[in-house]
Amino acid sequence: MADDESLELFRDLAPDAPAPGARAGATGPGTPLAERMRPRSLDEVLGQEHLLAPDAPLRTLLQCGELPSLLLWGPPGCGKTTLARLMARADPARSARFVALSAVVAGLKDVRAVVADARRALRGGQRTLFFLDEIHRFNRAQQDALLPHVESGTLTLVGATTENPSFEVVGPLLSRCRVFTLRPLTPIHLESLLRRALAEPERGIGKSGVQVDDEALEAIAAASDGDARRALGMLETAVAVHQRSENPAAPLAAEAVERAVGRRMLLHDRDREEHYNVVSALIKSLRASDPDAALYYLARMLEAGEDPLFVARRLVIFASEDVGNAEPAGLPLAMAAYQAVERVGLPEGRIPLAHAVTFLATAPKSNASYVGLGRAQAAVAQTGSAPVPMHLRNAPTALMKEQGYAEGYRYPHSEQDAFVAARNLPGALGDPRFYEPTERGAEKAIAERLESWRRRAKRRRREPGEAP
Repeated sequence: MADDESLELFRDLAPDAPAPGARAGATGPGTPLAERMRPRSLDEVLGQEHLLAPDAPLRTLLQCGELPSLLLWGPPGCGKTTLARLMARADPARSARFVALSAVVAGLKDVRAVVADARRALRGGQRTLFFLDEIHRFNRAQQDALLPHVESGTLTLVGATTENPSFEVVGPLLSRCRVFTLRPLTPIHLESLLRRALAEPERGIGKSGVQVDDEALEAIAAASDGDARRALGMLETAVAVHQRSENPAAPLAAEAVERAVGRRMLLHDRDREEHYNVVSALIKSLRASDPDAALYYLARMLEAGEDPLFVARRLVIFASEDVGNAEPAGLPLAMAAYQAVERVGLPEGRIPLAHAVTFLATAPKSNASYVGLGRAQAAVAQTGSAPVPMHLRNAPTALMKEQGYAEGYRYPHSEQDAFVAARNLPGALGDPRFYEPTERGAEKAIAERLESWRRRAKRRRREPGEAP
């Protein structure tokens, strides 16, 4: 099928999606600058040197002519769709049909149509390169429908996704595809792209006559978060606004860019990988006792629109899991921060969150309670429901007393130091130690006190007549 026919098929199946089969750099009415400036060859692609350098793996595959099914994984605007288009135009792929769908609007019916056409083409000796944009938007059943056709070689799948394929692509399909990870573009790459757009008279905005100073280009590149589409969109908007300003002949400055494009949007999500990446960084910075990094990740989450109560809940867990008895004030402070955020909301709620973050980051750390519980759970799994010692059992009835329930129990508050040197664990467990307090913070005093009690209990158990 010719390129124009591929494009027509794509438009029929996915009318609202970008057409990966379209001619790169198309300049129709209203075509966005990002589409017009799309690279027309691998040599025009900026960034992704780890994949596209002369001896890099993806370029090598394209040159050898045996393109396997693969997944392009990377953030928005890093070049996934562009690479798919260029694969279809590369020399080894000229004999292949190129068909493209967007998983945002396509369904199983569309996939079956592509497979049927691919079978007919294969009987005629022609392979099919099937580009599926946003493949993570297909559910499990839809992805499973692709599996036998990828496995049999009926078609070569090129999937593009912004989400981690480990979580969003079913295992059998993932195992049959090579995964290539694309990186966000650097500010240097983005500045080069912006300068190219300003200099290009046909595809770019060179005919506008607008001059843009270096600081403005740096501001756009920095605000784009590695997204080429966003950078070119910002430039196009800023230039359009500047042309209608009182002094369009003056160079476009960074302040004008900020007024034109508004607040910077951060790459974040509520329930996918970037969400977990940033919250993981927050927790690990707290654990590393780095308040500066912890505040940075807190700010990242809040600026990106994260639910502040989610952050507060994580701080409550951290206060017990990682601070524990080394600083007993950590948990009530974290709970107070949670309640404060719940009651006052944002923006003021960010202040108690910062209070809790800096306190927990600088507090002495201990996970001894958490680790101790894990050891106790392992003992339960190993020994099962070991009988509770008789002296610890309650005896609310005469029969239970006759059976020996509560016999030998000594009330600690009636003893010296409110301590009784008795064996309280089931006998089947022996004499394990689950809780081992550290020497950090307030837990040091706990460690000393507990060691004293354990020595007294050990001596008592050695005395004649003491029950084993």
